[in-house]
Amino acid sequence: MPQNEGYVLSLEKGLKILAALAAAGEGIGLSDLSRRLGLNKSTVYRMLTTLKAYGYVDQEPVTGKYILGLKILELSGSLLERLDVRAVAHPYLKELAARSQEVAHMVVRDGNEAVYIDKVEGNRTIRMYSQIGRRVALHSTAVGKAILAFLPPEEVEKIIVSKGLPRFTPRTITTMAALQTELARVRECGYAIDDGENEEGIRCVGAPIFDYRGQVVAALSISGPTLHVTLERVPELGKLVRQAGEEISRRLGYKQEQ
Repeated sequence: MPQNEGYVLSLEKGLKILAALAAAGEGIGLSDLSRRLGLNKSTVYRMLTTLKAYGYVDQEPVTGKYILGLKILELSGSLLERLDVRAVAHPYLKELAARSQEVAHMVVRDGNEAVYIDKVEGNRTIRMYSQIGRRVALHSTAVGKAILAFLPPEEVEKIIVSKGLPRFTPRTITTMAALQTELARVRECGYAIDDGENEEGIRCVGAPIFDYRGQVVAALSISGPTLHVTLERVPELGKLVRQAGEEISRRLGYKQEQ
């Protein structure tokens, strides 16, 4: 790494130690850590002692191996809590709208409903009736089903018991069995479809967004008239929203192996 005025070599060594501990995962001994970093054992020991005193490093009592301390979690949690999901997602919505020429939406769950928090129009002359702040049902929308599919089953049941499954169009899912089948399909392919289930003549494709805890916190979608968002386009659009959702989730700290 290039050095410039104000560069602190001792701090660099400390940061390399933290990075090595993170990579080791299950802990690493002093000798092994010194060898990996190419640093003198006494130097590494002093660094570890200081980092341990401030909570950035801990030591397993049985093996004596060094691991990251809880202070790291405190710092990373503070950073991740500050990340604004709307700010992170907005550039992806713009890209989705540009590539699909349709409307890109983003919602968050608020209790038993979803709320639009962002919208980017595509290049079509037809404009959809949707606005930031509008509330929609979870069971009849692509964004809602993308959220429901990744909630605990008992939470989904609680939502349905509370809100029911009201019919908005002839295509709306109105039974728990049909909804469960649909949610299983969403989990399998990674995106949800609203085939005119919330508004007649409108088809949407949506995907979930996860935070650093692995919890579904939002969803995004591509929406448009069935004339433009044809069934033939659904796999292509599904891939676009799924990839965007995965990238936003990664930016929010989500690791897919969770």
